[in-house]
Amino acid sequence: MSKVIAIFGAGTGLGASVARRFAREGFRVALVARRKDHLDALVKQLTGEGVDAAGFTADLSKPAEVPALIDAIREQFGRIDVIEYGPISGEQSFSPATELDAATLRKDSPLLLLTPVEVVRAVLPEWAERGDGAFLMTTGHTAVEPRPYMSGVGPLMAAARNWLYSLNGELAGIGAYAGTLSIAAFIARSEMGEMAASALPDAIGPLVDPDDLAEHYWDLYTKRDRIEQIHPQPAAG
Repeated sequence: MSKVIAIFGAGTGLGASVARRFAREGFRVALVARRKDHLDALVKQLTGEGVDAAGFTADLSKPAEVPALIDAIREQFGRIDVIEYGPISGEQSFSPATELDAATLRKDSPLLLLTPVEVVRAVLPEWAERGDGAFLMTTGHTAVEPRPYMSGVGPLMAAARNWLYSLNGELAGIGAYAGTLSIAAFIARSEMGEMAASALPDAIGPLVDPDDLAEHYWDLYTKRDRIEQIHPQPAAG
């Protein structure tokens, strides 16, 4: 039976590129997103390219719904071998640390921290039984290098990154893997990237190619020789 990658937060940028990259290696693809119309359009596009893909509508800000979602993917595909978790939307944003409040952290913590924990809990028995599996998580570079006026999502991504580092060491004992891709730019062909490019054309710098990011994920998955990849690499000094 062909392997399956489930892409959580699938969109036209990174999610589509990861789907194509893994599909080239024979993977079937489960696409998870909140907006059914966008998800249906992406499934139609990818299947038209020959990708064996199916969509699953879910609100990833509700961690209690994760077990049912995982069951639905398994019912369709029979297994889950790789998870790529990278949902983000315009509802999450940076803010100065002096203006951050508990309500903001409480609102964003399910999507960025609680749900990925529940996703791993839901697939872990399968991976332990098979002796293989991989959890790939997307974070922003502020999780690695905090900056003034760019708090908000950063502390939550940093907490998730901390958890993933511990997870990596523990999964190795069952033959599985956890890794993270830290992105220090907006992503081309993504909704967020295109919005930022339109609003701040002189401020955001060049957009990164999601195909390059997908290649990093394939490299992390196959080599498993590091926990984290940063792209693009920050300039020296």
